[in-house]
Amino acid sequence: MSNKLWEKNFEVNKEIERFTVGRDREMDMYLAKYDVLGSMAHITMLQSIGLLEKAELDQLLVELKNIYAVCERGEFVIEEGVEDVHSQVELMLTRKLGDMGKKIHSGRSRNDQVLVDLKLFTRQQIKDIAELVKVLFDELLQKSNQYKQVLMPGYTHLQVAMPSSFGLWFGAYAESLADDMLFLQAAWKMTNRNPLGSAAGYGSSFPLNRTMTTELLGFDSMDYNVVYAQMGRGKMERNVAFALATIAGTLAKMAFDACLFNSQNFSFVKLPKECTTGSSIMPHKKNPDVFELIRAKSNKLQGLPQQITLIMNNLPCGYFRDLQIIKEVFLPAFDEMKDCLQMAAYIINKMEVNEHILDNKMYDPMFSVEEVNRLAAAGMPFRDAYKKVGLDIEAGKFTPDKEIHHTHEGSIGNLCNDKIAQLMEYCLSGFSFDRVEKAEKELLK
Repeated sequence: MSNKLWEKNFEVNKEIERFTVGRDREMDMYLAKYDVLGSMAHITMLQSIGLLEKAELDQLLVELKNIYAVCERGEFVIEEGVEDVHSQVELMLTRKLGDMGKKIHSGRSRNDQVLVDLKLFTRQQIKDIAELVKVLFDELLQKSNQYKQVLMPGYTHLQVAMPSSFGLWFGAYAESLADDMLFLQAAWKMTNRNPLGSAAGYGSSFPLNRTMTTELLGFDSMDYNVVYAQMGRGKMERNVAFALATIAGTLAKMAFDACLFNSQNFSFVKLPKECTTGSSIMPHKKNPDVFELIRAKSNKLQGLPQQITLIMNNLPCGYFRDLQIIKEVFLPAFDEMKDCLQMAAYIINKMEVNEHILDNKMYDPMFSVEEVNRLAAAGMPFRDAYKKVGLDIEAGKFTPDKEIHHTHEGSIGNLCNDKIAQLMEYCLSGFSFDRVEKAEKELLK
């Protein structure tokens, strides 16, 4: 038996059906409970404009809450022959309530239904990502403060350059995440707007109350223009993907540093034993597989905006089936991002730092700038001081003074970690997580 909302009195060729449905049923499992939430808000609005009786609404809400609970338990399935999540939910309602279950689609198209599902799903994922970014941020800042006195070489062109510190290194990635959070906040604000009521992209002759569904679902506002609401399909995913890619860029760079610093040639950090793997032939090996996989997965995530762009960038306004394919690259990306953030936070927490790097004389030249500055501060012209120190190094006569005094904002002696923490808190305050949570609880109570 086939259950398709659009089907009339003929059956589609099975191979065509296989090709057109593709992985959509599998992808719709990500959206199931959000489809139920959207339907609850929609029918509450339908009753307010006289398209449902109060008794019908009450019965439908009870059954939708039951289906939501099934989703929460991980027991929701899209049955064989049922095209998508929307059809499955409607089928479950009609089994329990008869023709009443068919009334939930009034004033709605699968186009705005999937739009609202995607928005509700995505804003929950953004919240999860934001919380995990904050966990990693806190670990980095804690390590920055813990090791703020421990010097290490700073590099340019992968050549030993100037003194840096673990306070600077850990703190730099913390501040990078604070900036990344701004992108995530922008993605949240574009996501948290209500497309429901735009129907197939051209509105409805029913007197829908879109303000009501906006409030019921905890959206900040709605996508006002119904054509633009439909045009938002793909655009939202691309913009969110750019935010994920920005975080992934920070993770990939940090992972590369960690792999480098863990190698014997550097020996700057030691990774926890449980986070490394061995070799089948070399008994001494402790490979930084976790960071290598974080790097690879993060680099893969940085390609996500381009994948989405290439699927949807040459489409005119209106719905096209091409947009279905975006689900396949977009929906699973969040789990991969969350995995990377959790692993990174864990391994940073356990990472040990070599506090005696500078005992090795090969790093002595990195203090040359300190000596040039000391001579210049004592009255010698800077260019003369530069030449003197350079000649001393070439002649093997340079003896570094490893006591350095950097005091300006953001330097080794003044990390500004408190300011970086404030920056992160400011970014986090720009999300309306509480409002969304309150609205969803109110719908489900």
